[in-house]
Amino acid sequence: MPHFGGILSPENAMLTVVQFFYSILIGIVQGISEWLPVSSKTQVLLASSYLLKLDYQQAYTFGLFMEIGTVLAAVIYFRAYLLDLLRVLLGSKDPLKRKLFVYVLVVTVITGIVGAPLYLVADSVKGVSIGIPMLVIGLVLIGDAFFIRYSRRNRLGKPPRTFKEMRTRDYIIVGITQGIAALPGVSRSGITVSSMLLLGIEADEAFKLSFLVGIFASLAAFFLTALVSGANVSQALSIIGAAGLGVAIVTATVVSLFLIDFLIKVASKSSIVYLTAGLGIIAIGSGLLYLLLGL
Repeated sequence: MPHFGGILSPENAMLTVVQFFYSILIGIVQGISEWLPVSSKTQVLLASSYLLKLDYQQAYTFGLFMEIGTVLAAVIYFRAYLLDLLRVLLGSKDPLKRKLFVYVLVVTVITGIVGAPLYLVADSVKGVSIGIPMLVIGLVLIGDAFFIRYSRRNRLGKPPRTFKEMRTRDYIIVGITQGIAALPGVSRSGITVSSMLLLGIEADEAFKLSFLVGIFASLAAFFLTALVSGANVSQALSIIGAAGLGVAIVTATVVSLFLIDFLIKVASKSSIVYLTAGLGIIAIGSGLLYLLLGL
């Protein structure tokens, strides 16, 4: 299939329109799935395999490459936090800003230590079961919802912790869980939000802290992809084209901005129980679907 920029004969013009539509669809898939517990890598992998006819390695690599759009959205949304990190590098002594800097640094380093080897393994194999990780994450999220509801109703246990109360041990756990998300079928946002909820972190802060460190994990994944799987990236781009990639990235960015804002606003309200349970049901449904399809 010729990509954007080809000679616009009637046949090529029609293919260009189809390619443009495919790019929008892949961008929408990326923009939605990145923030839900359904593994954006897997969703883009399936979409690009079906629409663009990429093989497994090419589609998996392309899924990581597509995270540029969601990174841009997160950078825009969390620009104030990123400026705080920059102020620490420039010498700020503010304790909360320094704590945020340490959190991001520790989580990112641990993610790299755990995630890089897992990515290399995933990139070298042809078939990986993706349904089971989604089922596990879905069950954990539903368990989180029941725990939150039960604790609130019966006033049991300690109140949820804020970021100020997090410790280095918590950072390491978040980093490990985020690193595991390098495997196909494992949702980065799903597994990190779940781990923080299990650690007793306030729901809206869990979503914010998960999405924030996702910026650095996604950037690292992008550069690792370009370094290790350059051939797969080139083959994928030769099919969709530079303009097609641009359309997909812009679409993913716009969709992501709306979804990030929605999830964080809902997480800050009492309806977090229903949000968490709903995300768990989505993950379980996706996992069952992939198992039925033999994926």
